[in-house]
Amino acid sequence: MIVKQIWTANAYRNFNYLIACPESGEALAIDPLDHEKCLAAAKQEGWQITQVLNTHEHRDHTGGNEALIAKTGAKLLAHVNAKDKIAGIHRGLSAGDVVKVGRTVELEALDTPGHTYCHICLCAHGERKALFCGDTLFNAGAGNCHNGGHPEALYDTFSRQLARLPDDTLVYPGHDYIENNLGFTLDREPDNQDAQQLLDQVQGQDPNQPFVSTLAVERRINTFFRLTSASVINRLREVFADLPERPDPKTVFLRLRELRNGW
Repeated sequence: MIVKQIWTANAYRNFNYLIACPESGEALAIDPLDHEKCLAAAKQEGWQITQVLNTHEHRDHTGGNEALIAKTGAKLLAHVNAKDKIAGIHRGLSAGDVVKVGRTVELEALDTPGHTYCHICLCAHGERKALFCGDTLFNAGAGNCHNGGHPEALYDTFSRQLARLPDDTLVYPGHDYIENNLGFTLDREPDNQDAQQLLDQVQGQDPNQPFVSTLAVERRINTFFRLTSASVINRLREVFADLPERPDPKTVFLRLRELRNGW
């Protein structure tokens, strides 16, 4: 499996992705908003884009579909319940479905509601584990739930699915928000030295060559995984006086998501 991360340099700070089979040269494009950059990258590598996958229905992820498919004839994949939200879906995906790219790449579809209720993440197993997570999981952050989602569903996705994935899973999010998200981590957990060290490392990074984290890293620096941290809970209590003495992880997650909305 070959992964090419494409920085769009747009106002929304989107990442697009090409996943290619090294034997056949076939490629899957994930959320190819900047279709021109995706096509140029594929041409440079000698790949043929045969499939497009939208992680969810928001326009900053689907906006390049029409032009890219017109150029390539690629088939469009998305959540099985997104057929009324995304035009031209050829294959609707449910949890556990396998997306094959060429002869060597197999990716498992995860049904990951929260940011929206029609959100798919793709997971690569095997020697090179990877999660293509759209707007569900960001580096040091979690997706918002403003436009078609719900924070309780997002918590369930984190706790029942993402938390169970292996530590060495590479994380490929839909946007570059790492600096701002690390700022939120440190606002909530000022003594998190891992987050401070990573912020020092990535400040001013070139998004064309971004830091790629793993779930092991996220568990150290992403507040939305650190739901039992005494520092996180104590800082929450400063804002939410009604927080129980020993709040459960779901309560901590929901309060953090609420705070992040206005931070």
